[in-house]
Amino acid sequence: MSTPAQDIKQAAHQLIDQLPENTTWDDVLYKLAVRRSIEMGLSESEAGNVVSTETVRAKFGLNKTSPKNK
Repeated sequence: MSTPAQDIKQAAHQLIDQLPENTTWDDVLYKLAVRRSIEMGLSESEAGNVVSTETVRAKFGLNKTSPKNK
């Protein structure tokens, strides 16, 4: 699923307009990168490109309880 350029431009404007007056270029780039990552993740999820929690736990050798629960 591809987002039309006009929608991206509008979303970027809205995001930037919500930032405080003392925003830096780094702040702007970070917010845009986070937004892009979230949208890409949602798109992948909607396309069914997901990995189960069990698979991730097995890959990284994690058990069901976190260290906090011990």
